[in-house]
Formats: sequence, C-alpha cells, structure tokens
Amino acid sequence: MKKFATLGVLGSAGLFLAACGSSDDASTEAMPDTVEMPADEALEPIAEEPVADDEALGPPVDPSENAPDPVTTEQVADDAAAVAAEAEAAAEAAEAAIPVE
Repeated sequence: MKKFATLGVLGSAGLFLAACGSSDDASTEAMPDTVEMPADEALEPIAEEPVADDEALGPPVDPSENAPDPVTTEQVADDAAAVAAEAEAAAEAAEAAIPVE
C-alpha cells in the first residue's frame, strides 16, 4: 500500500509542476516569424527569365575526331586472336602433361 501512496504523491506532484508552467516566453513569440519568412520568399513571383548559354558546352566537336582508327581496331582484334590461340595451346599442353591414371 505504501508503494501506491508513493506513486500517487509523485504523480500528483508531477502534474502540479506541469500545470504551473507558463508559455509566455519571448522565444515562442519570435518563432513563427523566422519559420514563415523563408516560406513567403519562396512564393514570390520570379521576375528573371532563364538565359541560354551557347558557350556552356564548349565549341562543337567533329564526330570523326573521336572515332577509333579502323587500322588500330583490326590490329587489336588480331592481337586478341593470337593471345587466345596461345592460351588454347597452353591449355592443351597442360592437359597432355598430366598423367592419366
């Protein structure tokens, strides 16, 4: 029973302290102005129009300057085929070197 009495006294003391609080704080009155002012600025009409910038992307580029050289492409393909043939020959040699039981 003493536990319930103690909890009751503490609960009522907490409610009493909460009821005594006051919300007449200067910072509370100033808060709506600071919150609403940026929102009001965002809703103002825009007077400036966007301007196209022709120099933003730089000078025009000729696509033929960026194309790969066909001779180089063929050489790379030939080199890749030679490497593949060497790898295949090495694999066959490795298989032949393994003794079969």
